Amino acid sequence: MPGPYDQQIEDLLAQYRRQRDEAAETRRRINETTATVTAPRQTVKVTVGAQGEVTALEFPTGAYRRMAPRELAEVLLTTLQQARAEALRSVAGVLADGLPPGVTVPDLLQGRVDPAAVLPEDPAMPDPVRDYVDHGLRGENHE
Repeated sequence: MPGPYDQQIEDLLAQYRRQRDEAAETRRRINETTATVTAPRQTVKVTVGAQGEVTALEFPTGAYRRMAPRELAEVLLTTLQQARAEALRSVAGVLADGLPPGVTVPDLLQGRVDPAAVLPEDPAMPDPVRDYVDHGLRGENHE
């Protein structure tokens, strides 16, 4: 015999499955994120992935040959930092809609967010289902 909250429980499970699918899609989009920045005078071109890892480093012109080592190193570092910042902005765009209020992508990515403080201990559910779970199920198990 079906219970009084079977449909609501099925709806909650369906919602959970949708959220799980959305999380997988978000992960896929993040993994595909790249950012490419070219330095002035096209001395260097840097591509990074979502985590800021360098995936390509190119010298589109011979301009780098006329640079002092220290100047080239500075251009490389600056261009790399710009590419990383652009990748972070792209990831932030992917994540922005799914984050709880007050949580920023940089805080999340840099480990400054405690997941226990962001996610409730108990999942969201309609009050009647919550009452049933809290009292009905426990009452049946202890009787």
